[in-house]
Amino acid sequence: MEKTRMTKKEQMAVLIDIYTDLQRIQKAEDRDKEISIQLCKAKAKLMALGVVVEDLTVG
Repeated sequence: MEKTRMTKKEQMAVLIDIYTDLQRIQKAEDRDKEISIQLCKAKAKLMALGVVVEDLTVG
């Protein structure tokens, strides 16, 4: 299996994205719509990396 490591700057960039996405959800007038947008964005990024998102379900 290939090992890849993120640099500290890459980790910071990912966490900034997560933090700002959560802020958008928190401040959204229509939270359900904003959550759908964020899920769609995350799904597209994961699929671009070859992750099968259907296997990632909660509860």
